[in-house]
Amino acid sequence: MTTDSTRRAFTALTAPRVAAELGERSVLCLPLGSVEQHGPHLPLDTDTVIAERFAHRLAAHVTGRYDLWVGPAVPYGLSPEHARTPGTITLAVHLYATLITTLVTKHTRSMRVGSVLLIKGHGGSRGVLEAVVHQLRHSHGVTTCVLHPTALAVGRIPLDSELPEVHAGTLETALMLALDPDRVRLDLLPSEAFPDPGQRRAIGQLVLDRGVTWPWTSDDPALATDGVIGGDPRKATLEVGQKLLTAALDASTHVLDRIDTATSHGPSQTLRRHCAPHT
Repeated sequence: MTTDSTRRAFTALTAPRVAAELGERSVLCLPLGSVEQHGPHLPLDTDTVIAERFAHRLAAHVTGRYDLWVGPAVPYGLSPEHARTPGTITLAVHLYATLITTLVTKHTRSMRVGSVLLIKGHGGSRGVLEAVVHQLRHSHGVTTCVLHPTALAVGRIPLDSELPEVHAGTLETALMLALDPDRVRLDLLPSEAFPDPGQRRAIGQLVLDRGVTWPWTSDDPALATDGVIGGDPRKATLEVGQKLLTAALDASTHVLDRIDTATSHGPSQTLRRHCAPHT
C-alpha cells in the first residue's frame, strides 16, 4: 500500500516509471540531516527526521502545482560543534562538500530533473552548502537551492523564548512534537531553571555575531545547558509545532516559484538570496 511518506519517494518507483514520471519540470528534494546530540530529550537523528518529513509534507502541500519528488535522506552532516558528545558523527568538510555535489549531479543526470531542492535540517552546514550551490550552478549547470525549514518558520510564529533559538530548544522540540512526537522525551528535561539566561551574551558573541566566526562547542557551559543552546524546550507544544510547520510550508511555495522561474529561464541572482536566508 502506498503511504503519504512514500507516495512521492522516487525510490519507490520502478526504473521505467522514473523515466515516465520525472522530467525537466520536476524538482527533486534531497533531505539533509545529521547524527548529533540534541539535548537529553531529542534523538540523535532529529535533524534528519525534520528534513525528511518536511520534504514529504512539502511534496504533498504543493501537489497539483509543482512536481516534487523526494530522495533518500542523507543522514550524516557537519557537526564539529557537537563532536565531544556521545553519539555525534561528523564528516570532514571536503568529504561532505564532495558527497553533496556528487549526489546532486548523479541524480540530475540519472533522472533528467530540472532542479534540486536541498532540504536542510541541520544548521551547522549552512556555509558549506552555500558554496556548493554556487559550484553546482557555475560548474555543473544545475539549478540547486538550499531550503532551511526552521529558518523559514522562526520569526513567522511568536515563540515564548527568553533566549535566541539555536539548538534543541523550543523551536526544534516543537517541530519534533509535530513530526515525530513519540520520540520526544520532555520528561527527561530538568525541572529547575533551564536554560541559563546568563548565556545570552555568549550565544550572541560565539554563534549569532555575523561580524566574526568562532569555533564554538555545545559542551561549553557558558553557551549551553545539557547540550541545549537558547530557547527552553519545556515550552514546546504540539500546537506550536504545527503552526511552525504550516508557516514553513507556506513560505516554501515562494521558493518553489523562484525555482520554477530559474528552471524555465536560467538561474537568477535572486534565487540564491531567497533560498539561503540568514537567521
